[in-house]
Amino acid sequence: MFRDVSSCNTYNYGDALYWDSRYIQEAGGAFDWYQRYSSLRPFVRRYVPTSSRVLMVGCGNALMSEDMVKDGYEDIMNIDISSVAIEMMRRKYEFVPQLKYMQMDVRDMSFFPDESFDSVMDKVWHRCSNNCFSDVRRSEQTSQTWRDLYADNLW
Repeated sequence: MFRDVSSCNTYNYGDALYWDSRYIQEAGGAFDWYQRYSSLRPFVRRYVPTSSRVLMVGCGNALMSEDMVKDGYEDIMNIDISSVAIEMMRRKYEFVPQLKYMQMDVRDMSFFPDESFDSVMDKVWHRCSNNCFSDVRRSEQTSQTWRDLYADNLW
């Protein structure tokens, strides 16, 4: 599925209101940025055991977490800056206990204790941060991920 993003201002990618309005406009759809799980599966399966505690950063309304559960993954925490996306996904997967959803800004994950996750999956967040944030803020985000989570695998 291709999408016309010519009207999107990349400077808004770090703003929750931008994403909330985008998910409201696209109500109900699903979109996987860059690659779908089927393309990434060989790499994910090689490096991330199905018993891993996985953090999916910037989950949006993507199907990747659902596809990972179908493939045997047992514990996926999905976070996104958009409360609209999180609420849509919570409702959609309310009967899938392997998937948890939390509205959160990746720049402050103090909610999670150290070593909460074994793997961090990121298909979009790092790319968006390159367009949205200064070098200092990008560095803060990366440090926050590693300091608070200390994951064995960062994707």
